[in-house]
Amino acid sequence: MSLLKSEATFKFRVANKYFSKFTVSFDEKFIDVIVEPNADGLFAPFLWAESKKNITDVSQMFAQLLLTIKPIYDSGKKNLPKYLGVFDKEKIVFVEFYHLLPIFLLSDFNWNEKPSSVSRKTENTVAKFLYPQPKSPKSQKQKLDQKLDQIVVYEFNFAHDDSGLREFIKSNFTFNGDTVKLQITKNNFLHVYNRWVAEVRPSIVASFDTLQEYDLIDGDFYLADLLSEDNESVMKSLKVSLRQTVFHVNIRRSDRLFKEEIRFCDKGRAHDKFWSKYERPPAKEYWDYMIDRRDLLVPQEIRERKGSFFTPKIWVEKSQEYLEKAFGEHWQDEYIIWDCCCGTGNLLVGLTNPDNIWASTIDQPDVEVLNELIDGGHNLWKNQVFQFDFLNDEFKPVSDGGKIPDKLFKIINSTEKQKRLIIYMNPPYAEHGNKLTIKSHGKNKSNVARTSAVYTEYQPLIGTAAREIFAQFFIRIKQTLPNAKLASFSTLKYVNAQNFSKFRNIFRAKYKCGFICKASTFDNVSGQFPIGFLIWDFEQPKKITRIQTDVLVCDGGLVNCRKEKTKNFYAVERGDYIIDWLRNYYDKSSERIGFFRIAGVDMQHNSHIFITLKPSANDIKESLITNITPKNLIETSIYLAVRQVFEHTWENDRDQFLYPNDGFKKDKQFQNNCLIYALFHSQNKVSANDGVNHWIPFRAKEVKAKSNFESDFMYKFLCGRNIIPEHLASSAMTSAAHKVLSTGKLLWTYYQETIKSDGNANVNASLYNIREYFKKRNPETNRINAKAIDQNFNELDQELKNALKSLAEQIKPKTYEYRFLQE
Repeated sequence: MSLLKSEATFKFRVANKYFSKFTVSFDEKFIDVIVEPNADGLFAPFLWAESKKNITDVSQMFAQLLLTIKPIYDSGKKNLPKYLGVFDKEKIVFVEFYHLLPIFLLSDFNWNEKPSSVSRKTENTVAKFLYPQPKSPKSQKQKLDQKLDQIVVYEFNFAHDDSGLREFIKSNFTFNGDTVKLQITKNNFLHVYNRWVAEVRPSIVASFDTLQEYDLIDGDFYLADLLSEDNESVMKSLKVSLRQTVFHVNIRRSDRLFKEEIRFCDKGRAHDKFWSKYERPPAKEYWDYMIDRRDLLVPQEIRERKGSFFTPKIWVEKSQEYLEKAFGEHWQDEYIIWDCCCGTGNLLVGLTNPDNIWASTIDQPDVEVLNELIDGGHNLWKNQVFQFDFLNDEFKPVSDGGKIPDKLFKIINSTEKQKRLIIYMNPPYAEHGNKLTIKSHGKNKSNVARTSAVYTEYQPLIGTAAREIFAQFFIRIKQTLPNAKLASFSTLKYVNAQNFSKFRNIFRAKYKCGFICKASTFDNVSGQFPIGFLIWDFEQPKKITRIQTDVLVCDGGLVNCRKEKTKNFYAVERGDYIIDWLRNYYDKSSERIGFFRIAGVDMQHNSHIFITLKPSANDIKESLITNITPKNLIETSIYLAVRQVFEHTWENDRDQFLYPNDGFKKDKQFQNNCLIYALFHSQNKVSANDGVNHWIPFRAKEVKAKSNFESDFMYKFLCGRNIIPEHLASSAMTSAAHKVLSTGKLLWTYYQETIKSDGNANVNASLYNIREYFKKRNPETNRINAKAIDQNFNELDQELKNALKSLAEQIKPKTYEYRFLQE
């Protein structure tokens, strides 16, 4: 294909040459090319495509296309296509939309990027989905699974693959001419659900109390509706079934069967209107997938309470590899496995010995789903799957009126057999609301974590840790099964968080091995923090002091993962945190030069620590501020510096800052480095608009100010520590600190020279004020803009930031040397 003069002409040529039998539209603002069936009806498009006149990298084009269609995907106003595609003058590439759907669930994907300027990071993320690295399968089944999971990128060269491209389009851009309804597949299963909630759910007379009473969600009604033919549900195992115009709830708890009929308030008019657009039921090949992925339909607050977070296949496989590492090659034959919050059995996929597997779940309908999956070949025995509320039900055998099968109860009740029992699980996560939750968001989960029998029994023993549902599981397992093994996914709080100190006094076990992975690799889990899979042996009770985990990272498609490094986590006792050290320097009697905002002792709270002249009323009320005075300026500067020199990542999110040793007291150079770092860091939010600015490190004359500053405190303080801004050649600080101070001086001077003709500018401006002056504020968000129009300022500001990064690198090793952090 020849090089064309314009991209628009190029698009038309490609469309006319290859898609002339279809309806083709062009949208310059959104999707370059849309190819749809040339027929009446509600068919999904065949293709949404991005086009480029010049030869462009495939991953870059797909990244641009994904950024473009994200708002359309979120709005739910358009039917999704079968394929996404990209093409340039050399080639055209197709990928089934379903394969790229997980990208829309990534919490760390930067959707704020402009499609016209895609970053390398975003491009690489998309590339990992398009071209995942294959791993070596260990069995014929894994070979088959790998083949089924493989993403196929169909690429055709215009010059050499013309006939192949035409055959591909002919074979795949097809539809059944008799069908006038939209097909529901893996691609749009969740998309259609969101529309169903908006259009049909309001007409179903099922109150929130009804849903809560029967542990139902809107998704249960959707599945009953979706998996039906002629308004009759085709699956018997569902919690809810549809019979004509009535939903039937059938919930079995213990020996009681609860039934209720739920009807439409509009005689089904909204329901009939909605399903006139879609074909029901979907193709049978999708049924298992849709039932298995009920977790995608669970509201966030319920997902947290009941743990309906689907464990990605890659972590299921890895967890079983680590179980083999901990207990030997024949662990599945030598040990009994019990998943006591199994849901629909996702975590048990891949286990090979059903004789040794037990599975329990809080919901009877999940048991029924599992039984149906067993009928379809799931490797479990029905009589070893049972309903059991682990946090409320008694440990009693069925023969004594309890719920635990007698065979399993004999194992539980035997000290020796317990030693061969592995509790293998991914437990629920929910936490009772704290002050931040209650006051900032108006929500409190007190009815989530504080209503169980386990909470009532063990809260006096483990304190605030009992707020966490996973901790309730752990403590009951530890206390009830003191010789068993525990292999579980969870956060790392119970290992190193300060509010788990009492919990760790009870939870004593030998650590075997484990790994951490990024939390956002789990469906709909947001936040940059680690999820750990750790294996413990209760038979050998040991106090937790330090554990070492493997750090596993995976490609964007969650197909492959690798061990990047190892990481240590330390159990820290109360009184040994950095805040306990800082309290030694609280000063309420000396002259105050600022306020220090403090919150949390781990890496995730670093952004909440800053210097200001005007704290919020809430911070004062919640005792989140302390005075900065000449007597504690060095200590508060050290506190801020050691907290800010490290970039927050998902791996270090829960790292705890500690009470240091005394080494820092004699290291004046370290102290001065931290002081300079604190003066110029962005978390120094001192503003001259809020009071007298004591934080200018220069004399007015040396930065060419038009008048004296209101305060020369900081200049004199620096001189008293042998840091003379006019004479920077001093051993009192490192070369990187010299660079920060000298660059800061240039920036201050440039500001003072700039404002000489501006009568409204404040000569006493802080660094925060200087940046605000040049960058201005966005009138819509009221935030300071990222860049200024003045390029001279931008260059100086960037030079200062670079110098500050170099200084951070000199402070980091001292942070470990003086034990503010442990490696």
